[in-house]
Amino acid sequence: MKKILVATDKPFAKVAADQIKAIFAKANYECVFFEKYSQQSDFVTAVEDYDALIIRSDKVDKDVISNAKKLKIVVRAGAGYDNVDLASATEHGVCVMNTPGQNSNAVAELVFGMMVYQIRNHFDGTSGTELKDKKLGIHAYGNVGKNVARIAKGFGMKVYAFDPFVSKSEIENDGVTVLDTVEKLYETCQFVSLHIPATAQTKKSINHALLSKMPENAVLINTARKEVINEDDLKVIFNERKDFHYVADVQPDCAGELFDFSKQYYFTPKKLGAQTEEANINAGIAAANQIIDFFEKNDIRFKVN
Repeated sequence: MKKILVATDKPFAKVAADQIKAIFAKANYECVFFEKYSQQSDFVTAVEDYDALIIRSDKVDKDVISNAKKLKIVVRAGAGYDNVDLASATEHGVCVMNTPGQNSNAVAELVFGMMVYQIRNHFDGTSGTELKDKKLGIHAYGNVGKNVARIAKGFGMKVYAFDPFVSKSEIENDGVTVLDTVEKLYETCQFVSLHIPATAQTKKSINHALLSKMPENAVLINTARKEVINEDDLKVIFNERKDFHYVADVQPDCAGELFDFSKQYYFTPKKLGAQTEEANINAGIAAANQIIDFFEKNDIRFKVN
């Protein structure tokens, strides 16, 4: 019998957990939930006797992988997987997957919740502005970006995108204007929504050179990763431009230094992009089914290492 560990410091919603349990029970797999653990060392110890692992934002480092002697697959219930040491997983013969698209609508809806909150002056009773007819730039046109474009049209926004890895025709088929350089995206759009992963190429890439190009009353929205922001440059922009705004569900390390600019930013208390009941269910079910398909059918469609 295969043994599956669902290790989540931020647990799945009960309805999602119940469906995950039911899927594994039907397949005659043993499933154990390890939730709200207090230390990473507890996680390292817990994985020792399991064939597969489902995680959310939990850190699967080399110690976790080294101690999981039977581990064959890790599935990150969500899109990003930079919390998994891919090199160590590959070295130990462990397949790593994500569940692309399962929480993309939840993230996209949060983008607009934060945008409205910012342009309505944090709902302080003063006069704000509207999204209608404003220009929105989508930086990376993956599953989340597509949903952001769809919702933006409902607000009556003019939508642009930059993504060198997606064909121009695919983006244009969604009624979105393609810009051929990232610089053009930032200088064209008052609002820019970030959906790039944190890689060696993208870390700190959102810098002064880009941000300074944004039009008057600029709003940068980050539901991706904090590492893609050059925080030193962010502080410079706040000082230079009182019309520049930044909203994110990933708090920057420099958050404690930004008190004087409180009207120019908003950060959620923790990463909330996928924190909906629907996203919990979608990603959890996808992760469970991918593990079963991996063992029963050798299906590695969503392998990322």
